[in-house]
Amino acid sequence: MSRPGFLLSAWPWRAVGYLLSGAVAGPVVLVGVGTLAVAGGALTAVLVGLPLLVMLALSGVVVARMERWRLRLVDADPVPDPHREPTATGLRAWLTTRLREQATWRELGYTLLYAVLLWPVDALAVTVALLLPVSMVAVPLLMATVGDGREAKVLKQWTVTTWPTAFGVAVLGLLLLAAGLYVLGVVAGARAGLTRLLIASRDRELDARVVELSRSRVRLVDAFEAERRRIERDLHDGAQQRLVALTMALGLARLDAPAGPLAEQLAKAHDEAGRALAELRELIQGIHPKVLADYGLTAAVADAADRSVVPVDVDLSVPGRLDQAVEAAAYFVVCEALANVAKHSGAGRAEVRGGHARGRLLLEVRDDGRGGADVSAGSGLTGLADRVSVLDGTLSLSSPPGGPTLLRVEFPCEVTEPAEARGTNGVTA
Repeated sequence: MSRPGFLLSAWPWRAVGYLLSGAVAGPVVLVGVGTLAVAGGALTAVLVGLPLLVMLALSGVVVARMERWRLRLVDADPVPDPHREPTATGLRAWLTTRLREQATWRELGYTLLYAVLLWPVDALAVTVALLLPVSMVAVPLLMATVGDGREAKVLKQWTVTTWPTAFGVAVLGLLLLAAGLYVLGVVAGARAGLTRLLIASRDRELDARVVELSRSRVRLVDAFEAERRRIERDLHDGAQQRLVALTMALGLARLDAPAGPLAEQLAKAHDEAGRALAELRELIQGIHPKVLADYGLTAAVADAADRSVVPVDVDLSVPGRLDQAVEAAAYFVVCEALANVAKHSGAGRAEVRGGHARGRLLLEVRDDGRGGADVSAGSGLTGLADRVSVLDGTLSLSSPPGGPTLLRVEFPCEVTEPAEARGTNGVTA
């Protein structure tokens, strides 16, 4: 409204439409609510009035839906429906759900307020700010038609008999019309704000935003995992194969070269190529291990246990493939835990246990080390805990001084592919 072009935009007339539609629909709502209240109260004794009282209670749902539609005229932010979907089908389930909701009774309160007070305010605002200035602007036209060029009534209060006075009243009406449009904009904004406050559930809006935020975080995790798999695939099928070919070529050249400086240089180049290949394989393993993508979580955990410096006992039973994001998160939690066992715990043995049951994946990593581990001390598990929470999982650590240390992670997930499809089974080692 503070912009210079407000009067030339569509917003003043949208405000007029909002208030005018409220003034027109108000008497209809008043008659309907009054009829249901009187008839329902009078006929309650013979039980005929009970359905009418139920209709009265649910009238707020209809009026609130109309108000959410009318709010689009002056509010660019749509008001979400605060009602829940019934858990079952049928009229009885719908009625039970609506009558138990707080939003239904809040909308009924708004309907009563609208029927008694709000629509007269809408009508008064439109009358004072719009109709009165328009009637003043029309004085010269009335004087030329109805008054035969001799006189005209201004607001039915005083008579204008000269043309200069008539045009002066018209100019004054234009100025009042411009000011009235600003007033209508203010009234419509306040009216819309009150309506939104009464019929919109702020908790529901907040819940919707939280749900959308959670979904966006999950989408980011999925995109991140897809990118990791793409990088792993490109390195495995591209750079690694080239290094393998280079290592074989250097090895063959080393065998064919006569003894001397050239053979020594080829030997060094062959060894460097072998070390580079080993480092690249470790890098690929850290990005996204191929065994995880091909054979699932159980095989990947067993492979991680085989590569651990500390001996690890594995007892993991998963009846098939899980969601890729869950498998990746669970695998990297186990790898980080085993790395911490090797670096900080001083343990002589570790154990990985877990399985999938009742729609949840449970993993536990235990060691017999000195204990005293702290997630917040930079152990590398902080980022993994955030990653687990994105998937609605939980990660907990118990590590009293003197040990033992127990890391527990749990994910809600379902089996997406049975074990028979790829031959994935539980692993006991």
